[in-house]
Amino acid sequence: MMTSSAEKIITPLALSWGSGTDVLTDWDPEMAQLAEFDGVLLAPATRNTIAKHVHGIIDSPVMMALSAARGNGTPLLFVPSMHDDLFDDPVTGELIDALEADGAAVLVDDSSEGRRKQPDAISIVAKLCNLLNKKLDNRRRIAITLGANRAPIDAVRAIQNASSGQTGWTIAEYLHRMGHDIICIAGKTSASPSFLLPDVRRDGTPDGMLSVSLKVAKAENKPEAWIHAAAVLDYYSRPEEGKKASGAESWELTLSPGPKHIAKLSPLVGESIRIGFKLEVGVSEGVLVERAMEQIATYRVDAVVANLMGEVRDENTPRCRIVKPDGSVHSMKDDLELCEAIEAIISSN
Repeated sequence: MMTSSAEKIITPLALSWGSGTDVLTDWDPEMAQLAEFDGVLLAPATRNTIAKHVHGIIDSPVMMALSAARGNGTPLLFVPSMHDDLFDDPVTGELIDALEADGAAVLVDDSSEGRRKQPDAISIVAKLCNLLNKKLDNRRRIAITLGANRAPIDAVRAIQNASSGQTGWTIAEYLHRMGHDIICIAGKTSASPSFLLPDVRRDGTPDGMLSVSLKVAKAENKPEAWIHAAAVLDYYSRPEEGKKASGAESWELTLSPGPKHIAKLSPLVGESIRIGFKLEVGVSEGVLVERAMEQIATYRVDAVVANLMGEVRDENTPRCRIVKPDGSVHSMKDDLELCEAIEAIISSN
């Protein structure tokens, strides 16, 4: 559906061609705007349209669709777009508050070039997916740790394990789109999420990530599920004071084991659903599964995502395996299959 203002920017013919569907621009006897919808997205949402909706003005099919959706409880998502001067007007704030008080969701981007522009399309679709899928059964509050840890060895140097964070971001994005409430506890990452996740808490040091995780686990609104995808730095040393001078032939470091995050969290997570990760190098699939089962037995996790680093990838090689307490092993062919399997574990319990 298009408003008359929208038609000044793009023609209904162009939008119909691009979307592959008829575009409603004016009143007609079929009243298609009163049909049943899973949700209604208004993007961009101008200050004028927001004000008319809040005050119940119906002067176009779009306004009637919005009013009907509010009346029958259909999820509504508004994406305001306007100049900063208009957005910063206290009346605009009151209008947005009124939208949210009515139960509508609002997605606002940061200011850029003196305007509140639309967020990118991926972010809008992700927000809409989250909004609509919240009605599914067993939506959870989920904490996911991701990325690498880094620890200093002097004032300017550090040791770090290898993890881009890509798998963690991918899982977090998928679960967000599926309607879950996601908390990301992120370490050092070279990959970035494809859209702005609503709750990302960063600390790349081993002790720092553990501290953030413990705080989340102790919160009143604690997670109902944990996904331990971070590559925690198991061994590190106390850093030297200042910067070690260059030129020495060698520098011997003594690394000591750090705390196991999953073990420290175990007494605090209660009956939470937990999924661990296990990465091995240069071992057989049997040994990988055996060590995944050891993690299940030690920490009482509900499943372990098991990976073999350096495994030659082809159409016959799985992306990873999911090992469960009963000893069953399920091969995942790609990231989507992994995300679907994780979501099934979390939502089925």
